[in-house]
Amino acid sequence: MQKKDMNVRKMIAPPSDLPQMEAALLHQEAIDEHWMVFALQQAQEAAGQGEVPVGAVLVGKNGLLASAGNSPIRLTDPSAHAEILAIRMAALLVHNYRLPETTLYVTLEPCIMCMGALVQARISRLVYGAADPKTGAAISVYSIGRDQRLNHMIAVTGGVLAKQCGELLKNFFREKRNGKG
Repeated sequence: MQKKDMNVRKMIAPPSDLPQMEAALLHQEAIDEHWMVFALQQAQEAAGQGEVPVGAVLVGKNGLLASAGNSPIRLTDPSAHAEILAIRMAALLVHNYRLPETTLYVTLEPCIMCMGALVQARISRLVYGAADPKTGAAISVYSIGRDQRLNHMIAVTGGVLAKQCGELLKNFFREKRNGKG
């Protein structure tokens, strides 16, 4: 029985592969943090315009495709969330409503509408900063991108620069409550 356990361990992560796996994970973490910083900049710009500070960055194989901050107030459009705007811009750029092999970085876990758009656009991966325990549709309340009943699944990574993303939102709403925003 002990020999069987050793085989299972080898299949999961052979000791010789661990340094390579750790290096790959660290490399991916650095990439995720790099793009999340850019998404945070988009969120800060949105806050400067009086919008809820959410920013999104859509990245493809060759780098940045599109970026946006929340704009429903400015555009008088309830669907003008940062994620939707970034998806629209990227689709126009590549002349395709499908965006496979792309990663969307967003400072706040997407809502139901945005997760539906990610599925329809065939986004491969979602990376978000702060979780949204009230309306989060990636993991917190719903798991839309991982629902096997849908025709597309999305790899989800949460919590990247979560503290910075959450603080931006908390500060924005604190200022609004205090009449400064």
